Amino acid sequence: MNKRDKQIINHLHQFRVMSRDDIIDLHFSHLKNPITNANTVLKRLVRDKQIEASRSYNPYVYFPAESTMKKNSTKIPHFLAIVGVYKQLKEHIEPQKFVVEPKFQKGLAEPDVLTIIKGKPFFIELQRNVYSQKVMDKKMKRYEDLYYSGELDSKPFIIMISDTRYEINSDMLTVFQVESIHEFMNNVKQREQTGIKKASDVKVKIG
Repeated sequence: MNKRDKQIINHLHQFRVMSRDDIIDLHFSHLKNPITNANTVLKRLVRDKQIEASRSYNPYVYFPAESTMKKNSTKIPHFLAIVGVYKQLKEHIEPQKFVVEPKFQKGLAEPDVLTIIKGKPFFIELQRNVYSQKVMDKKMKRYEDLYYSGELDSKPFIIMISDTRYEINSDMLTVFQVESIHEFMNNVKQREQTGIKKASDVKVKIG
């Protein structure tokens, strides 16, 4: 395998699943014929059993070899949306770390993403469904419990991506509600230091 093959496989392990177009955007967009080149490489990797493919989607979606995820899993759109968040973020800045579904103690918050930008940690909540206020209150309570559990060094700093705006009933949480990472990053640029400075003292232990 060449370096690009390994990078594609590493991304599939990181994101669980990616569409062909996601792989093109991250690994082939600089080429003259990105679709043709991507199709050739992905076909070879599937043939050599380095990755797996599902033809139920158009374009195809790809998984790491021996993935335990069902090829028709209802979580596939969720993970593809997370890849979309990553691609948007990369248009603004290269994240130092991007962990999909970081794991903490059972019963605590379950963020979709933990990312590190300029040395500062952000939890990302990707809300594809509309939740009741009661459900949202419980979600925020789990974030508070995560902080008090000792697994974090400071208060959580959260980016919530959703078309719906929720009332955040917490005095300790810093939550930005936006419709996309583009919106968040553009707001940061417009307000310069305002958003980032609020998170300047937030630290997270990353295992």
